[in-house]
Amino acid sequence: MAIVVASVNHGASGQIPKVYDKENTGVGFPEMTFPDFGSLPEIKTLPDPFMAADGSLRLTDFKDWERLRSEIMQQLWHYELGKKPTVARDSIDATFINDTLTVTVHENGETLTLKSHIVYPTQGEGPFPVVIGVGFPTGSLPQELFLNNGVAAMGFNFMEVMSHTQKRGEEPINRLYSDQTEMGAYTAWPWGVSRLIDGLEKVAEETKLDLRHIAVTGCSFAGKMALFAGAMDERIALTIAQEPGGGGINAWRVSETLGNVETIGRTNYAWFLESMRQFSDSCVNKLPIDHHQLAALVAPRALLILGNTDYEWLADESGYVASRAAREVWKTWGIADRMGYSIEGGHGHCQLPLSQYPEVESFIKRFLLDDETVDTNVTRAEMMGDVDWQKWMPWAVSK
Repeated sequence: MAIVVASVNHGASGQIPKVYDKENTGVGFPEMTFPDFGSLPEIKTLPDPFMAADGSLRLTDFKDWERLRSEIMQQLWHYELGKKPTVARDSIDATFINDTLTVTVHENGETLTLKSHIVYPTQGEGPFPVVIGVGFPTGSLPQELFLNNGVAAMGFNFMEVMSHTQKRGEEPINRLYSDQTEMGAYTAWPWGVSRLIDGLEKVAEETKLDLRHIAVTGCSFAGKMALFAGAMDERIALTIAQEPGGGGINAWRVSETLGNVETIGRTNYAWFLESMRQFSDSCVNKLPIDHHQLAALVAPRALLILGNTDYEWLADESGYVASRAAREVWKTWGIADRMGYSIEGGHGHCQLPLSQYPEVESFIKRFLLDDETVDTNVTRAEMMGDVDWQKWMPWAVSK
């Protein structure tokens, strides 16, 4: 497992961890108290990810990131998702038979079982890095990009946790947490991904997997899921969110200024808290956080965002602005090459074009195979040249 560095100097990229051995390093910080809706101020630009939640000071040193990350996470849970349940290690049982992982979670006298078949590379003895794909072993990305590079793959069957359009209180996870029926799917599904990782840890020697190098990926609603999973579990070394659109990488504030796109008022509320509706339309600026901060929760680990300009609903202008804003976090610590984005059109939804293969492969090689010779400075968005992103982030270093 990776060793967590407790404190490093600003910009000391060689000392900043690429992955952690804990699901959430910020569990020790105190629980926040939240003002009521009427007391929330309007923030017309993207909130500064380095500003403490109480507005008292701006913290850009990496040693303060655990605190800031905890505050952003708690706000995300409170205003958008519902809190992700924690699970004790001794509440998890796992077996590995015929290349299939079975994980059973015991909570409050109930059980929930997850199963995932692992596909191995045809060459090599392992231990192999592994990608968890939503729905399919590599999500919507071509399997050969992983398997041909010596990376194993396994699918996450999200239906075993919660359906795509949940009926609140009637989903598998609700049996375990009957007091949290209000939670959105984007808390429940990442909980399931984390339980798969718990199971892998239980049977690590049998699986021949390298658990220091875990990736997660998905596309569209599953791309959002991958982003939330990577944000909420620091054991994931690489997150690849393909065409996640609104509710994923996109900034709610920016999307509200665009056309027929997914906004707070138009999203699927099976995925979020019903109470998030209070921030729809003209009230979006009262939301204390935005989704550039969701993306920043992945930091200092690796994140690649893939966009597609051919679909208005995906609002990739909003995704572009949020990606630039999020990348400022990595850039501040001198590790900007751990966060990239590639946005282009000319291809079907969730169909990776050949032009993006090298970019995905570079992140796989760098962050799953530790190939430090690979260039991961990926900031490609030629069609966004006229977008005035600067007006959204007056706090940014890049001008």
